[in-house]
Amino acid sequence: MNVVSYRAVFGVPEFPRLAITSLFSRIAGAMWQLALVLFVLERFRSPELAGLAVFLSIAPGILIAPVAGALLDRHGRVRLMILDYIASAIFLSALAGVAMGGLLSVPLMLVIVTATSLTNPVGHAGARSLFPLIVPRHLWDRANAVDSGGYTLTSIIGAPIAGVIAALAGAHMALVATAVLHLAAAVVLFGLRDPRDPVPGGRLLQESLDGVRYVLRHPTLRGLAAGVSTANLAHGIAIVALPVLVIEHLGGNAAHVGQLWALMGIAGLVAAMATGRLGSEGRERQLLALSMLAVAGAVLLLARADTLAAVALAVTILGFGIGPLDVALFSLRQRRTDPAWFGRAFAVSMYLNYSGIPFGSGIGGPLVALSIPLAFTVGAGFAVLGAISTMTLIPKHEESEEAREELGAG
Repeated sequence: MNVVSYRAVFGVPEFPRLAITSLFSRIAGAMWQLALVLFVLERFRSPELAGLAVFLSIAPGILIAPVAGALLDRHGRVRLMILDYIASAIFLSALAGVAMGGLLSVPLMLVIVTATSLTNPVGHAGARSLFPLIVPRHLWDRANAVDSGGYTLTSIIGAPIAGVIAALAGAHMALVATAVLHLAAAVVLFGLRDPRDPVPGGRLLQESLDGVRYVLRHPTLRGLAAGVSTANLAHGIAIVALPVLVIEHLGGNAAHVGQLWALMGIAGLVAAMATGRLGSEGRERQLLALSMLAVAGAVLLLARADTLAAVALAVTILGFGIGPLDVALFSLRQRRTDPAWFGRAFAVSMYLNYSGIPFGSGIGGPLVALSIPLAFTVGAGFAVLGAISTMTLIPKHEESEEAREELGAG
């Protein structure tokens, strides 16, 4: 394919605005991910507490993801996404405010961090489910490459911004900057038209449980949940372990951590765009498994890294692994999910896949306190298990139309 394919994607009405909104919110997410770890290390100097904070910033959202999906299908996506971005800005501003006011305590911090996770499924699943509704099916690989590239681009931009602000003005100011970006995402989204009218529904709890049931009974979505969540444990461990390795053992600072995440993002962007250009249809399982093995190799290199240059090489390989993984994951999920279930199925599927990150960070803190090489080695093992699960649990071929109707009816 040539560059015209990507021009065609940006020629789709509403796609550029959605892409800009997603970019702003994901830059804020990348800043939040690093700023939170730096904030906890700066204020409390505890890797274990940093791991717990990352866990609580994501895990509670997993529990309400089914409800978020049902709300998206019932009430439309745009209004709820705007509310999510505004709520995130308020919570982050509150966390920075209590820190600047000298009122911060560990329990209060953990309560605010937990609150930030409760609306996130609406924004994340809303954006991801809007893409295939707005973009024609034949452009999905290109749109997903842009989406994945935007996600990795946020690492290039977001993590260094957070690192530099934290190094110059303190991690609390990185939280303030993150809140501003969430507000910018909400402003861009104002006036965007939902591609489908909201669907009247029955009882919210029943619809939420239907979304969970649909994903768990769906062979592809169930296999993705097992494989991707297992591999994401490695990513969760790295979120906590990398800053500790760089700052406490290699003489670096917060800005260096941000630059390393940016390097990973650049590699991921290049790999994602190349994958989108080549296409993934029919090869998604293989791309997912090979990407996870690349992640395992990169994390093993981090276990042995004793210089910043060695860390830079490892995170570059990590980025080259993550880019194709995202494109294959997004495309496979879209191709094998009934559009009528996009909101509920995507919310549940996304957060099941993502669940490895908070759990990885939760176990990463104690592992890092014991041994940084041990933490990375355990992470590499999880990535290998994810690759094996992907190849064994995800069906080779798409479910038949009759099977998909049965899943929806069940």
